[in-house]
Amino acid sequence: MTDPETTTLFRNGRVFTAEPDPASTWADAFAVTGATISWVGRDGDEEPAADRVVDLGGRLVLPGFTDAHTHLLMMGSALGQVYLTDARSLDDIRQSLLEARAADPEARELRGRGWLFDAVPGGAPTAAMIDAVIDDIPVYLDANDYHSCWVNTAALAELGITSDTPDPIGGEIVRDAEGEATGLLLETAATQYAWAQRDASATDADRDADVERTLAAYVATGVTGAVDMALDEFGLAALRRAQERRGGELPVRVAAHWLVTNTGDDAANLAQVEHAARLAAEPGTPWLRVVGIKLILDGVIDACTAAMRQPYADGSNADPIWPLERLAPVVAAADAAGLQIAMHAIGDFASGIALDAIEAAVAQNGDRPRRHRIEHLEYAAPGTAERMARLGVTASMQPVHADPAIFDNWVAMLGDERVERAFPWPEYEDAGALLAFSTDSPTAPHLALANMYVASTRASALVPSIPAAQPQHALPLDRAIAHATRDAAASVGDGDWRGRIAAGQAADLVVLDADVFAGPPSSLLEARVVETILAGRTTYSAEPETTASSSRSMENSGGR
Repeated sequence: MTDPETTTLFRNGRVFTAEPDPASTWADAFAVTGATISWVGRDGDEEPAADRVVDLGGRLVLPGFTDAHTHLLMMGSALGQVYLTDARSLDDIRQSLLEARAADPEARELRGRGWLFDAVPGGAPTAAMIDAVIDDIPVYLDANDYHSCWVNTAALAELGITSDTPDPIGGEIVRDAEGEATGLLLETAATQYAWAQRDASATDADRDADVERTLAAYVATGVTGAVDMALDEFGLAALRRAQERRGGELPVRVAAHWLVTNTGDDAANLAQVEHAARLAAEPGTPWLRVVGIKLILDGVIDACTAAMRQPYADGSNADPIWPLERLAPVVAAADAAGLQIAMHAIGDFASGIALDAIEAAVAQNGDRPRRHRIEHLEYAAPGTAERMARLGVTASMQPVHADPAIFDNWVAMLGDERVERAFPWPEYEDAGALLAFSTDSPTAPHLALANMYVASTRASALVPSIPAAQPQHALPLDRAIAHATRDAAASVGDGDWRGRIAAGQAADLVVLDADVFAGPPSSLLEARVVETILAGRTTYSAEPETTASSSRSMENSGGR
């Protein structure tokens, strides 16, 4: 094992530090001692003594990305499923399913993910549409936003869903005029039926494979930290096994929010909070820890299930999954327990009651350290950003959800001036709220650089020929990357020790093969990760004969 005090000097680089002071934003060299950055310098600065020197050859170095809202187990599972986001019609979807069935004729079920509502006739998927090509095995297809699941007749039978099956709290089994299930499960109907069946049928070996796919995918794209936003017993056990396989470490730092669901009973809801508090109180590591709870307050605009103050274009609206009278006791209890609260709120009514609940908790529990979060904020009422800043609430947002290639249905569902205020990231900056960027994988691609492309252009990373949508909300690239590195780490309270390239910070870094600041915006879609470094050791290298060998002195150096 390498001496943890060994120092490696990296010089001749273009180093984006993500420091908020413009005078310190760029550097040319840095040193790593053990797991920590020990020095950062510019041309002309006196360099420290080093045991090893690495010439970066002018390459761009960034702080490691933190995906501040993701779903690790689901992402790994999705990476092994039929990809449907690029299917633009029902025929495209059917062809993808047929190809997958032909590739595995012995499969007992077929799972796909990522379909778009505007690829389905009338935006109304039915079991019969799938039955026309596959009717002999159950088919489960998660929507692009993962708030709906489209199934065939065999899957409905496997789930035991009939005309007598009640809708769960916060969900809907879509039915036809005769009351029969059509094959579309919305919100908690998807989680309590389709996802529960998935969890029951999956084995520990399946979940281990899912975790390994996710970890490999992340390190290859420069991600050194992740915030799991719906951890459950299955996911926690799988991550712990992955940690054990690596002698107590992970190649990505994981902070997790425990999913708390609305049972309709305050005592049962509070019991879930107490369980999360016990998990958070267990001794943590820099690799895996539970930091808070996750509450899903509403659905999504694409399915008209997000809770809005004003109706959708078709006159419909949706009630929140957590009405304020159920929400407030849970938020107050979690706040009192010192848990970070993350609330999924896509519609402006949902974000409003989220802030109402936080304000009530502050009044009840008094002055104490807290950093709560609202997730997504796809459409929030004017003044929301300022209210969040006053309360110290983080805006956790996903640029890839604004990709114009998947945006048409979102626009159509609102159909009015609200569209112009979609994903208004500068509002949160101007208000002084902490803004943390993420991908919400697998609801969108996990690629960090593609995420930065959408953030800095409002153009499409999926179909680059599509023009930008709401370009007035695009951010300069340096600010976008800072939100995905420095601020994403700060969103879980880690800003004092990771997320920047500065002395005393964890040596969590990514080296790119192109300077995306100097090239055209498209360079973000073309650049590749050369090396990912976590706690001073290489977790991914695209150049095993050069970069990896030059960094070998950092391997096994331990971590914070």
